[in-house]
Amino acid sequence: MMKAILAAALLASSVCAQASPRARDLGVPFDGTPGPLNAITDVAGVTVGQVTLIGDVAGEPSKGRKIRTGVTAILPRGRDSLNTPAFGAWFALNGNGEMTGTAWLEESGQLEGPVLLTNTHSVGVVRDAAIAWRVREGGADASGYWWSLPVVAETWDGHLNDINGFHVRPEHVQQALSGAKGGPVAEGNVGGGTGMICHEFKCGIGTASRRVADGTNSSFTVGVLVQANYGLRDSLRIAGVPVGQHIRNDRVYSEPDPKAADTGSIIIVVATDAPLLPHQLKRLAKRAGMGLARMGSYAGNGSGDIFIAFSTANRDGLTGAAKGRAEFLGNDGLDPYFAATVQATEEAIVNAMVAARDMVGTEGHYAKAIPHDELIALLKRYGRYAPPR
Repeated sequence: MMKAILAAALLASSVCAQASPRARDLGVPFDGTPGPLNAITDVAGVTVGQVTLIGDVAGEPSKGRKIRTGVTAILPRGRDSLNTPAFGAWFALNGNGEMTGTAWLEESGQLEGPVLLTNTHSVGVVRDAAIAWRVREGGADASGYWWSLPVVAETWDGHLNDINGFHVRPEHVQQALSGAKGGPVAEGNVGGGTGMICHEFKCGIGTASRRVADGTNSSFTVGVLVQANYGLRDSLRIAGVPVGQHIRNDRVYSEPDPKAADTGSIIIVVATDAPLLPHQLKRLAKRAGMGLARMGSYAGNGSGDIFIAFSTANRDGLTGAAKGRAEFLGNDGLDPYFAATVQATEEAIVNAMVAARDMVGTEGHYAKAIPHDELIALLKRYGRYAPPR
């Protein structure tokens, strides 16, 4: 018997246009120049697929248990991710979390396949399903097998989701991977971010991008996607405004907990088409933590703040030939890319918060979204309001 009856089983498969406003639409000011979509998919070739699971757990013993979860897939080279790796690197600002496949990523400097995001207790099934997808969709290597160590990362959605019900299944992973495409990326209560909370507001998936003018004749893009599920209310800052110190009603929990700690997590995926080598991409991944700090996070002891960066450049040097050639930017030219990563990370997190909506979850637990009108009023009060163009 199926474990769940899903009222709306697959609410968001693949990427889709965002109907709700984004942070800039509310007048939140940000540094830097975004790409056309202001999304990770502004990096040419990157595709995103998402499956959202929202419903009720069937059966009288499970009365009141809700499904609020999903999976998000980021493919660095779209379908060609099956055949051609990308230079990549990862970094843990605080490691109370999980990202599989990082040992080989560190050793080889290559990201071989997609990056998948889900809830903490579904990492195993998503990892196995990613291997099965690769076996089905791609040809075997010289040994006759696909040797695969997928990258799967998680954050905890157990406040809103029946996390021990294991509702993410292989077919959901298959749909997210096979349905991945370019274009606008849905944000908020979608995909792996469906049941996530940050700074005690409803949160989830968010994305942003930056165009980089580095003084050369070339123009490159940095894109970021986050699954945000971290932080305390009081420390929240948006565009420098201490928002969390003002919007104190309707907290996620019934009363403020003076012993509360930053025990959530955030996964940050950084993509670029700039020609960067693995050690340079690790430097980029580290800078994602500075965007997180702009939001007021201090990466608490219980938080899993894990970041990954990859470059879609140097395709011809990553064909598996015995001898390859790679192009790369000089270290002295990386500052604009560091700044772009910080800026896009900050905006992606705010986009996740703005797109999210109130959610009632398992056993009556709830999370309130940040009130747009109060946020706009605070931006104006502190002189930080930027009228939408």
